[in-house]
This record gives sequence, structure tokens and C-alpha cells, in this order.
Amino acid sequence: MTGPVASLNTAWFALIGMLWAGYFVLEGYDFGVGMLSLAVGRDDMDRRLARNAIGPWWDGNEVWLIVAAGATFAAFPVWYAAMFSGFYLALFIVVAALIVRGVSFEFRGKRDSARWRAGWDWALAVGSLLPAFLWGVVFTDLVHGLRMSPSGLYLGSFPGLLTPVAIVGGLASLAMFVVHGATFLSLKTAGPLAGRARKVAIRLAVPSGALVIGTAAWLSAAGSHGPGQLGGAVPTALAAACGLAFSVSGILVRLGLDGFAFALSALGVLAAVAAVFTAMFPRVMVSSGPGPSLTIWNAASANLTLVVMTVVAAIFVPLVLGYQGWSFWVFRQRLTRPAAQPSPSWRTSARRP
Repeated sequence: MTGPVASLNTAWFALIGMLWAGYFVLEGYDFGVGMLSLAVGRDDMDRRLARNAIGPWWDGNEVWLIVAAGATFAAFPVWYAAMFSGFYLALFIVVAALIVRGVSFEFRGKRDSARWRAGWDWALAVGSLLPAFLWGVVFTDLVHGLRMSPSGLYLGSFPGLLTPVAIVGGLASLAMFVVHGATFLSLKTAGPLAGRARKVAIRLAVPSGALVIGTAAWLSAAGSHGPGQLGGAVPTALAAACGLAFSVSGILVRLGLDGFAFALSALGVLAAVAAVFTAMFPRVMVSSGPGPSLTIWNAASANLTLVVMTVVAAIFVPLVLGYQGWSFWVFRQRLTRPAAQPSPSWRTSARRP
């Protein structure tokens, strides 16, 4: 299929990939900071500083997930139905973890109790770890292939999603987000907390990149369902670029170039998402049989729907990107520990820097 219809289908597949990439870049450092808040936070003040580092953005970053899901529903409803039904339990766990994570920000400072705050610190860490791992499982399965019926429904169960390569893919995304969060903490905080975050980034930068490259190599070797239209070279090169970006980010952290390190880890996440989408294209769900794969042709909405959506996206996407950049500029200052510790009765919201 060629012409305007084919162009719109391809454009919306690419735009949805960009929305997922934006979500993983922005929510990725949120997940990383949430997981690291216990590992690098030596006391209550450290853990609160880690929360405050992502305080202005964590809830706004989750909007990217809603927009990505909504765009998938509108542009490719068959893909939305197949993906959200097939991955129902995994996505339910992700949503539940995100709810617990969000509640932890709101409730942590409601009581002056060390035990109460410690419980919500664990809620933040677990609520960050589960999505960071499960998103890697989901997108690895999308590339690796699933048992699909002739009508486009997933024929397996939740345990069937946890194949060895999918678990490795989940560990790769988990490691990426930990490093991404560590580079963000090293950029956004100062003092001993930033120093401990830098150590995490330096130690895990190369292993996280190696996990991404290893997952890509495994998928390429096991790719019995055929490469996408772009072939295997493009996603392999993007996965290699992701591994290189994370490895170099660790070097930049060691050199004290925190801003460049964070930018490079963000580019690494972008490259990983691009590798997933280029490996699938023009498929949106790869089938291992007995039914065919879903593609941007047989899963798409009507052309008029895509035209209207394109006009709306052309208006609002630049506004959202501009606002996101403005918010980073406004809250660009590093956070530091107070010169004097507050009294035990002093309370503040965990969301506010």
C-alpha cells in the first residue's frame, strides 16, 4: 500500500513510538530515582531529597503513558485491543504499582513517624521497580512474537509472557532506568547523595548497555518470525548505539560532566525504544502463529480519523514539548541538604523541593 493513507499509518506508528520514547525517558529517571532512594539514601533527609528531586515532574511524566495509550487506541484500535487484553495482568500490575507509587508521594509526610515514612519509602521503591521490569518484558515480547489467533487475540497466559528472553529484556530495562535515575540524581542533587548516585552510575553503566545489546542479539538469533520491513541491521545498530551511550555516560559521570551524562543516558533510552519500533515495523504485534501478525495496515483506524488526529497532534504536541522544557528550566537548581537538620516535629510535603 502506498500514497497518503500509507504515509499516515506510518506517521502514526512513528508518533506512537515517539510518545513511548518520551514516556520512558521521563518516567525512566523517575523509576530510577524511586528505586535508588533506598539504596543511596543513608537517612530520612537523603530519601526526602531524592523524592524532591523528581517532585515537580513525576505526576506529569505519567501523562505521557496516558497519551501513548490513547493515541494507540485512536490510531490502531485493533493493536490496542490485542495488546491490552493479551498483557492484561502485566499491565494491571504496572497500573497498581504506579498507583501505590503516586500515593507514596502524597502520604509520606502525613505522619511524624519514622516507621510510617519507611513504609512509604519501600512503596516508592517497589512501585518503581515493578513497572521498570515489566515494561521491558512487554516490549521484548512484542518484538520476539506471541501466539496470536486468526482474529488477532493473544492465545497464551501471563506465564507465557515470561520467556527467558523477555526476562532478560526486563532486566535490561530495569538496569537502564537505574542508571538513568542515577545520572539524574547526580545532576539534580549535591553533596554525599550525589556522590553515591555517581558511584551507581559508574558501576552499572556498562552492564546496563551490555544487557540491552545482549537482548537485541538474543532476539536477532531467535528471530524465526522474520525481520521487519527495515530488516535486522537497523534495530541492531540502534541497540548498539544504546549500549554505547550508556557506557559513555558512565565515563562522563566519572569526569563530573553530569549534564552531558544525563543527556547521553536519555539518548540511550531513546535508541532502545527506536530499536523496538524499527524491529516491529510494519508490524505492531509480531505473531508466532497460528494467526498472522498485526500490522499498521490491518490494525489501523479509518483514514479520516488519522487525518483529524494529525491536525490535533500538530497543534498540541509542540505545546506539550515546550511546556516540558520550560518546567525543566524553572526547576533546574540542584538540591542540597539544609545546613541544620530540622526538628522531629517539622513536616513538609514530599513532593515539594
